[in-house]
Amino acid sequence: MIAFLKGRLAFKSPTTLLIDVNGVGYEVHISLHTYSALGNSEQVQLHTYLQVREDAHVLYGFFDVKEKELFLQLISVQGIGPNTARTILSYVSPDELKRAIIAADVASVQRIKGIGPKTAQRMIIELKDKLLKSHPENLDLGEMAYNNVREEALLALVTLGFPKAQMEKNINQLLAKADAPQNVEALIKQILRTV
Repeated sequence: MIAFLKGRLAFKSPTTLLIDVNGVGYEVHISLHTYSALGNSEQVQLHTYLQVREDAHVLYGFFDVKEKELFLQLISVQGIGPNTARTILSYVSPDELKRAIIAADVASVQRIKGIGPKTAQRMIIELKDKLLKSHPENLDLGEMAYNNVREEALLALVTLGFPKAQMEKNINQLLAKADAPQNVEALIKQILRTV
């Protein structure tokens, strides 16, 4: 098992990296969360998971251990394979996903591309207790509501064709203000005025 890779970044795309480790190039599949976290680093260290199949060995990489742990929990759910888990972690951050699962927020989980109502419910049923045990810290319900508004607004703006990274930045700046909008509609309207 390959637990981590440390080396020079030879190639980077939103879904794949090539890491040169002492002259050996490893192809590593990543989530958008990891892609964003890497920034412009030349030297990288990724925590990895190796999927062994009959036809291939596929290496998945994660910027931090928490993302890897969540990935492993996701693939333990019936019907969720490594590619689906990577898509889930590309769509929402690990912390946002944990909050949605712990809060049993089926609607938020179901908004993830490729996740239907049955899979969303299965994820919540199978992972909620595990996440509560591994992350016993108290969850702030106000923060969860804030994140739901943030995510719904982001989804709407991306659906309208705006770039996700820019919209995330705009939403975060707006929500950081003391007079930030408290509902999705007001937030989207304010963002559209600034675009």
